[in-house]
This record gives sequence, structure tokens and C-alpha cells, in this order.
Amino acid sequence: MTLISFRDVSVRKYDTTVLLNINWQVENHQNWAIVGPNGSGKTILLDVIAGKWPVASGKITYNWSESLRETVELVSNDYSFNRIVNAGAEYYQQRFYAYESERAPSVRAILTDQLKPVGTVDEKSVELAPSKVSEESLMAICELLSITHLLDHPFVTLSNGETRRMLLAKSLLKKPKVLLLDNAFSGLDVHSREVLRNALTSLSDHGVTIIMATTATEIPPCITDILELNAGQISKLCLVGEFKTKSESAIYPKPDPEKLAHFGYPAFRDFQNALDLRNITVKYHDQLILNRVNWKIKKGEKWALSGPNGSGKSTLLSIITADNPQRFANNFDLFDQKRGGIGASIWDIKQKIGHVSPELHLYFPRNTTVFKTIASGFFDATGVFFKKLTDEQIERVHEVAELLHVHSLIEKDFSQLSKGQQRMVLLARALVKNPPLLILDEPCQGLDTESIEYFKSVVNAICDTDLRTLIYVSHYPHEIPDCVTHYIKLESGRVASYQ
Repeated sequence: MTLISFRDVSVRKYDTTVLLNINWQVENHQNWAIVGPNGSGKTILLDVIAGKWPVASGKITYNWSESLRETVELVSNDYSFNRIVNAGAEYYQQRFYAYESERAPSVRAILTDQLKPVGTVDEKSVELAPSKVSEESLMAICELLSITHLLDHPFVTLSNGETRRMLLAKSLLKKPKVLLLDNAFSGLDVHSREVLRNALTSLSDHGVTIIMATTATEIPPCITDILELNAGQISKLCLVGEFKTKSESAIYPKPDPEKLAHFGYPAFRDFQNALDLRNITVKYHDQLILNRVNWKIKKGEKWALSGPNGSGKSTLLSIITADNPQRFANNFDLFDQKRGGIGASIWDIKQKIGHVSPELHLYFPRNTTVFKTIASGFFDATGVFFKKLTDEQIERVHEVAELLHVHSLIEKDFSQLSKGQQRMVLLARALVKNPPLLILDEPCQGLDTESIEYFKSVVNAICDTDLRTLIYVSHYPHEIPDCVTHYIKLESGRVASYQ
């Protein structure tokens, strides 16, 4: 039986045709993986299936009697699933503030729709309707996704991977017949990826149809069919067993040496140690996030930081980037200066650091141009700044945009880009001021294989100097650039190993 049928469907996003003449059928007992390069239309195709984006021409037919809203569930990769939670997640630094975790709703409250309006002072003044989610269903889904132990945690304290599992649980509690997933494996550690693969198999066995946008290297066992997109058109429809990924010997593009020559070396280089962390401890109420972490990085060293979801990686980086207020209660040096320098402002510290993270991507303002997004890296603003750019800075924005192959997007709004394109733009933002310390926290989330390989080659090239220091975070060993020579692993807030 055909569940969903696309007939000559074309879709426009703003002034651009993003899907063209899509002819496709989803049959009962099929599970589909949608693959393709960045900007090929994977996410917009999921939005169209879910009824969240209109069709410009053609026809979509759904073969069921219930409403689309009751049948199809799209797992969001941000907090837009609930306006109250979204309003409580306005800036990415807040997860590190103790008072924010006090007022933020718990995972249980989110999953059971027991959310008080933002700004509620007297908890007793608001009476909520009983939850429609039974305790039995809640526990079954939480056990399926291994998040039972997180139920009473404030959602802003969750790691990126834990947040993604919470979002999936929220969707599964609606008991959809068709589940749409957009890059569901991004940000998940090895254990969490295995949990997700097993969960999808179980859902499929219970009759749920799964359609997911994913990479060609991250196709779970439950998938039966492949739809490959290229520039908004279907380039291949086949059974999963007939699908072949690119050969490991494929030749990927390399950065232009002439453009790299313009990039140059960091202007600030008057230090011996980029950081020296001594017994770093971070605690929220009774929850110990970091427990006496010691880490010293000399100028020019390239480190990989690893550890499972919730091990404390993002919190440790927030101490370095001055996003965590508990930095004042800890003992560390940045660039040979106590806590970044006596009297130094947050912005003085950030000027020396180029930083990209999943949280920055999650909260970054969408309604600004790519040019302004990249240029905001000079001032560590989030897309909005009030200083006039110098001619040199304007030229620099264009150089970095060309280096990362996003120059053709320079006048577009950030919101018009695919998730992968947005990630490349934020990487350009991190590089634009040519910082002595680069902190790249899961920088390849949402990038296709070719973009990952290209980005690694850029990182290797600009880090080919003992004047630039690198901290690189990834759950995937193949994403770590060759320039990395030192490794540190966290487990449960402690240093598990140095290498």
C-alpha cells in the first residue's frame, strides 16, 4: 500500500527553487534514508512531507484518514517544538548559569507538557491541565532512549547529545505513524548512536514508518530504501543494498594555496601557554559537572577533546571561552594571564579565540545576512554589531567566505541556507579574525563527506604553524584533522586519559 506519493512536486524557498520535479512513493513497510550533499534539499523535503512548507507545483497524496498532524511527526533539531521552551532558550550561554537551571523546566515537564508560562513567579498561581502522557508511556520511551536518569534534570543542563534524545522522546510520545528525522545521529556519542539505531529498529518493528535525512555513512539497519538528492533533484532511488557510497580513495578538493597565503599568521602571539587549567571544578546544586580537571596546552599544540555525551566537554570549554560564570571560582591561566588577565573583559578573552559549537548554531540569529554573520566574528557578536567595518575587515570577510566555499551565499539570509551551509558560515565566522586559539566543538555536524574532508584540509593548512593552537571536539575519529597530535578524554567530569 502506498502511504505517501509525490507527483511532479516542485518547491520554492524564498526566491529559490529548492526541489524540482520530485516523483516518489513511500510504501507501507518501507523505511527511507534521504542522502545528498549540503544544500541538496534533504531538510526541506522533510518539511514538505510534514506539511511545514508549501508546494509550488505538483501534488502530494497521503493515504490515511487521520490528519497530517496526528500521523506525521518531524523531530526538530532545535527548541522550536515548544514556544515556552524556545523562549527560555534565548542564548547559548544560559545553560552554564545556575540561576537559569533553577527556573528552566525539567526534562519530565517538557515531555509531559507540564510547562509553566515564562516569567511565572508564584508556582502555585498557575494550574496546569493534567498531562495526557501516561507514566507508563513516559517510562517506556525514556528507557528506549536511555534518558530515564535525566527526567528530573533542567533541560538547559543537558549536553547536545542528551538534548537530541530528549527531542526524539518528545516526538515518540505522540505515537506517530510516520517519523521524520533530520540528521538524528549528529552530536551523539558511540553509545547514544547505538541506542538510537536500536530504538529505530524497535519502532520499525512496531509499524512506524521512518524517513530520515542522514549522511551516506550513517544509515541504520532499519532502512530499506535510499533516495539521493543532488541540487534539489532526485539523482537515485534504490534499495539500501544497492546503494554505494563514495570510495575511500575518492579525491576531495583542497584549499587554494593562494587564498591560504592571504590568511596569514595570528597577530597575537605573545604567550607560551594558551591555557593552564588547575583543578577545575563546576557544580550545579548537587550535580558535579567537572571534578578537578587539569589541562595544560602550550602555544602551537593541537588537541582533540573527547568523551561521551554529558561528560563535561562543553562545560570545560565554557570556562575557557568565558561563557561560564563559575570561571571566577576556578584557578586557571589563559595566554599566560590569570583567568585571561586581571581586569580583562569577556570580550578581551574572546578576541583571541575563534569558537564554533552546536549551541552557537542552535541559538544563532537567523535573520541576518551571511556577510554580517561572518563579520560578527570580529566583535564576537551574534550577527548584530554597531561598529563600522574597516576596508581590511570587509576584504577579510570575502577571503574567508571564498576559502570555505560560501561566497556565493554572501548576500543571502542565514535562514535561507541549509543546515550544512549554515555550519560552514559559522566556521568562517570563527576564522575571520585569525585567532591564535581555535576551539572547534563538533564543527562537522551537518556536513556531507566532501565538506568534512575539505574543512579538515583547511584546518590542517591554517594550523600548519606553531603560532596557532587548536582544540577539536568530535565523536567521530575520521573527522579529526591530521594536525592533531595530543588527546584528552573526559568521563563523568574527570580526565580519563591524556595521550
